[in-house]
Amino acid sequence: MKNNISKAKGQKGKTAKWLMKSLFLGGLMTLASCESNLDKINENPNDQPSIDPKYLLTYVSRDAFQVNGDNMYASRMMIGTDGENTYQYLKWNDASFEVYTKGILNTVKMMQEAEKIHNKNYVAIGKFFRAYHFYTISLRVGSAPYSEAAKGEFGITQPKYDSQEAIMSGILSELKEANDLINTNDKIEGDIVFNGDATKWKKLINSFRLKILITLSKKTTVGSYTIATEFASIAGSQPLMTSIADNGALKFADAADSRYTMFNNSGYGSSLYMADYFINFFKDRQDPRLFTFAAQTTGAKEAGKAITDFSAYNGGNPILSYSDNATLIKDKNISKVNDRFYKDPTNEPSSILSYSELEFILAEATARGWISGSAKTHYDNAIKASFNFYQTYVKNPGQYFSGFDVNQYLTTPLVVYSDAAPLQAQLEKIITQKYMTMFHQAQWTSYYDYLRTGYPNYPLKPGASAPFRFRYPQSEYNYNSANLKTALTAQYGGNDNINSKPWWLQ
Repeated sequence: MKNNISKAKGQKGKTAKWLMKSLFLGGLMTLASCESNLDKINENPNDQPSIDPKYLLTYVSRDAFQVNGDNMYASRMMIGTDGENTYQYLKWNDASFEVYTKGILNTVKMMQEAEKIHNKNYVAIGKFFRAYHFYTISLRVGSAPYSEAAKGEFGITQPKYDSQEAIMSGILSELKEANDLINTNDKIEGDIVFNGDATKWKKLINSFRLKILITLSKKTTVGSYTIATEFASIAGSQPLMTSIADNGALKFADAADSRYTMFNNSGYGSSLYMADYFINFFKDRQDPRLFTFAAQTTGAKEAGKAITDFSAYNGGNPILSYSDNATLIKDKNISKVNDRFYKDPTNEPSSILSYSELEFILAEATARGWISGSAKTHYDNAIKASFNFYQTYVKNPGQYFSGFDVNQYLTTPLVVYSDAAPLQAQLEKIITQKYMTMFHQAQWTSYYDYLRTGYPNYPLKPGASAPFRFRYPQSEYNYNSANLKTALTAQYGGNDNINSKPWWLQ
């Protein structure tokens, strides 16, 4: 899978130099859990190389905002037909800790360089990226190196594992610190997300605090935080995203190393198709967003059906064998992924947290009684924001949305929301519509929502269960074995398997 993400305008000639230096520094500062020969390196501690934090911000941002296609299989949105995909059949094994040496190490370096020039904004944004990466790592495996991570320069090459609760509590505190640090005085250069707008970074930071808290909905407390109380405090007093212009998203450009992640991906053009489970939500609701995700079946195209004819779309069954689904291709009765995902070099922005997702988070918190107000209002806002996103960023939106009225859509039986409905009915409506917004967006959020709420109700093979986590990487067994085994015993009784349930789901 190609990782061609955007970078800041005007930095093309400098990229190779700063990136090589950044990665070189990464090798010297090794964090953790990675094979290291630091004992063979004699570096003068008073001669540490420096780099302008703006270059590191560009690199860290474009690395973090990648599109993750694997979740599309796990979340029953896409299927493969050229072999058994481990994500589609929920048979994954090891996680990767590569993010420690790429995202986290360079984020820490950015923060260190920012301290030298007394720029609080790079430090604040660094705290956001640290929180984002550790949140992602912990949801994948459970306990992980956190408090001692990225401290290879201080001699810590085998960091201890912190509990999942300690990680989640710690990153909430880091985000609170980030909110307090971000300001409109210190410049933010090299910013390919918000073009130096500190106010938008502040909104994203606080919105992400709410995302973490709603993810922990099965818990009452995390560290010293009471989850519902902390959520209400942030939602009631801090700036949050208010439109799709505030989306924590990366826009792509038709230039080398700046194109959409899946652009020219051969698999997308040949063997990747839509899952019937996903597209049936749209067909049942007569929801035209379907047309932006999927292509017509070959049979429908040959029959001359209109793009907006819902009967022109059909998916494969994600729990059947890939050979069974391949027969649908032979019968010309299965939809490919819309070709814009691999033919359009700019396509749509890639978000790690959007305004639409935030409104769904607020709707869920309201339904749960964490905050006052109308869950319906937030739910309706979330759906409107999703349609606004696609009508804004999909090329030639008129061919998909002509004559569509979102307000009328919100009154249809399968969509209309009632604040008076039982909690589970409200949650099902919220999470289902939230799921419908996440095709190639928000990375693994839809799968984690399913694990914590049971919605939507993914199809599984009889007797099979959905994995709760990934196994730890083999590199950890090789180079940080003692700390890993201690963490495994504390969490899972020593069992490192994908069906071991981590703290956040207990």
